[in-house]
Amino acid sequence: MLRSIKTICVGGLVAMTMVSCELEQEVLTGVTQERLINEAPPELAEVLKQSAYSRLMGDGSWGGHGGLYSYQEITSDEMAIPVKGGDWNDGGLWVRAHRHTWSIDDTELNGVWDIPFRVIAETNSLLQQYPDIEELAAEMRVLRAFCYLVLLDNFGGGVPLVIETTTDPNPPSSSREELFNFIESSVLENVDILTRENRRINFNFWSAHMILAKLYMNAEVYIGQPKWTEANAVLDVIINEGPYSLAPNYFANFATANANSVENMFTLPYDANNAGGFNIHHMALHYESQKTFDLVDQPWNGYAALEDFYNSYDDADLRKENFRVGLQFELDGVTPLRDDAGFDGDPDGVEVNFTPQINELAPNAFRQAGARVNKFEIAIGAQPDLNNDFPVFRYADAILLKAEVLLRQGNAAGGLEYVNQVRDRVNVPLYTELTMDNLLAERGRELFAEGWRRSDLIRFNRFGAPWWEKPSSPETRRVFPIPLNKIQANVRLTQNPGY
Repeated sequence: MLRSIKTICVGGLVAMTMVSCELEQEVLTGVTQERLINEAPPELAEVLKQSAYSRLMGDGSWGGHGGLYSYQEITSDEMAIPVKGGDWNDGGLWVRAHRHTWSIDDTELNGVWDIPFRVIAETNSLLQQYPDIEELAAEMRVLRAFCYLVLLDNFGGGVPLVIETTTDPNPPSSSREELFNFIESSVLENVDILTRENRRINFNFWSAHMILAKLYMNAEVYIGQPKWTEANAVLDVIINEGPYSLAPNYFANFATANANSVENMFTLPYDANNAGGFNIHHMALHYESQKTFDLVDQPWNGYAALEDFYNSYDDADLRKENFRVGLQFELDGVTPLRDDAGFDGDPDGVEVNFTPQINELAPNAFRQAGARVNKFEIAIGAQPDLNNDFPVFRYADAILLKAEVLLRQGNAAGGLEYVNQVRDRVNVPLYTELTMDNLLAERGRELFAEGWRRSDLIRFNRFGAPWWEKPSSPETRRVFPIPLNKIQANVRLTQNPGY
């Protein structure tokens, strides 16, 4: 039997240095404190670990506005948040994100930093309290490694390395090499202890290998040394030995009831009532779209796909349903949505019509301009937070990474076979040749709105290229600045070059 209690981690080393946190932690009723300390019952591990995983969810995390997810998507060529008069101006924050002109005091950058560190704080706390529960300790070290992968990808070498034995209240920044080696060793030393059961909401043997795959695929970016051979080896473990397969229906992976997807490897189990933070429908849909889905609250009319990205899909591509375009209707499917009160001169008139073209990024984008995110099922009557599990790691990503690593090793024919597995599922012609350009485009089409596009563009050396309403940007913009308030709180942190 389970009950919930509050565990406060404010005041510890990590909390003081990084981010304070108050988290819900479930414990076993009927288990005495003495037994917890002296025996560490194995069943405790399954309960305790969720207190750490739960810190990955919430506002600004995957599928939520502000912070980590926003900066992966809005800084890429996938999406923007057009400013519609007074709506979404936010002091120019999201315009700067799109144009790669963000500054060290842009407050939402704190979310990119805080989300991983609040998980790290809890993993360290559990490692201190329960060092003798082998599976719990191994899994917490792997989860912590994943969080440091996120930090390395976003901040490079400006990040302090804090573990359960750290005593310095102001730890210094670590080098990229130190972070890379820590992530690698943390996974390699613990992966064989993890379960091989097909668990999706916790790291298992297979999804831990996906951490290594991401680390090795980006090694040339992170530490200036390619690791294609290592990447190929860990991808083979996932593909040849793992329990995953491509789902026959692409959109089954993003449905409201997607907990048993054969393709999703590591997911965040959002719940509208108990684990909120997944609000992509509110982030993207028009205010009047509330009537289309009988939503509890009105959407915010923000995120929209860039026209060029939308047009990168063939019309026959089943994945083009990733977008909601055209005239919009109420729940009856007959009554057109109207935006009379907010009409802004859009030549399409007052009926809500999502057009792929966005007239401008700011200051007066049309309220109905831009294709909207339609990838994740929106249940009729949905609350502000969705119940869909968000896929952080998905088998299709592993397949495409395998295609990429073979291409980079000079085996384009071998890579072609893998990328065509993904294309075959969605009713588009198979590639006859594989190039860096069409592979990057395919990754974009397959993984749209899943939070990986920024990292992919950097690895393919396209992040600094110009696109709609964005000029060329310098290489220093491949990482974000250490947020100003973090530097002020810990003067031993080293700001990233260019800031």
